[in-house]
Amino acid sequence: MQKMKAAVLSEYGKISWMETDIPEIKDDEVLIRVSYAGICGTDQHIFLGEFHPRTRVPFIPGHEFAGTIVETGADVKAYKTGDRVAVDPIIWCGNCPACQIGHYPACTSLKLIGVDMNGGFGEYINVPESMLYGIAPEISDIHAGLVEILSIGFHACRRAGVKENDTIVIWGAGKVGQSILQAARTKTNNTLIMVDILEERLSRARGAYPDIYTINAAKEDPVKRIKEITGTKGVDLAFEAVGHFVEIPGTVNPLQGCIQSIRGAGVVCTLGLGNEPVPVLMKELIWKEGKIVTSRVSHGEFAETIENMKKGTLKPDALVSDILHPSEAQKAFLLLQNEPASHLKILFKFM
Repeated sequence: MQKMKAAVLSEYGKISWMETDIPEIKDDEVLIRVSYAGICGTDQHIFLGEFHPRTRVPFIPGHEFAGTIVETGADVKAYKTGDRVAVDPIIWCGNCPACQIGHYPACTSLKLIGVDMNGGFGEYINVPESMLYGIAPEISDIHAGLVEILSIGFHACRRAGVKENDTIVIWGAGKVGQSILQAARTKTNNTLIMVDILEERLSRARGAYPDIYTINAAKEDPVKRIKEITGTKGVDLAFEAVGHFVEIPGTVNPLQGCIQSIRGAGVVCTLGLGNEPVPVLMKELIWKEGKIVTSRVSHGEFAETIENMKKGTLKPDALVSDILHPSEAQKAFLLLQNEPASHLKILFKFM
């Protein structure tokens, strides 16, 4: 059995760069030499053991990755050795009620590469041909490694029903919030607002999109400021991408803030995967006949993301705070955990 190196989660809180077997491919699979892989917020939860018993150690995490095909199975038709690809990590059952109506992100037994099985934090990975998206020559390897996280932003915009000229507020300027910002700017040229308590993340968003408004919720009342920006009307759409939130005396939690921020008949789309119960006053939503929708992963938005990368309508570099060798995986996870203001998206460079 040929060997490779991988960042293996050997126990919760400890990830080690170690030797393991290069996986063998089935007839419908390809073997990919990983070029770049990114740490997702989900990976941070997995690292801490918060996905146990769904994820069992030891295993190789990583569901955001791209690379080059080095071997193809006998039944692979659309791809060949040397093709650069991004990998959609989602596996659905096809049989549950959600799958039967084609709503695969809501599959009752949804699995992901790098969450429920070995993922992309190794030098090589085997994946079925059906999970591949070709990367155009105009797109760099580093940007290819960001297709998955940006597709989350496009899916959230689709779930919320973003339309031309919509006004939008995004609570949470982390990896997901910044991805929503980039996707939303391809759909509306109207007012975009970001809310966070980390000035460094707000500054990063302004650096990429100088025309947006940013609000530091630790320094001013975000709902009051949103109403000022929109001339008391409120926004058409509000995204909650915070998850675990810090309680600030005198300030509403992010989900309630989203509800208070929308206009009459507005939409709140929530993505944050916090474990804490979030108190909301439902009559504030009912009075507005507002709507709450949720967004989880993606649903084919890789194609839309790749097309926008080709056209140059995204700013992928704005997401990346660090590029490290995967042997520094332990360091990377601790940086994200202990210094969130300084580190946003960390990519591992394999080749």
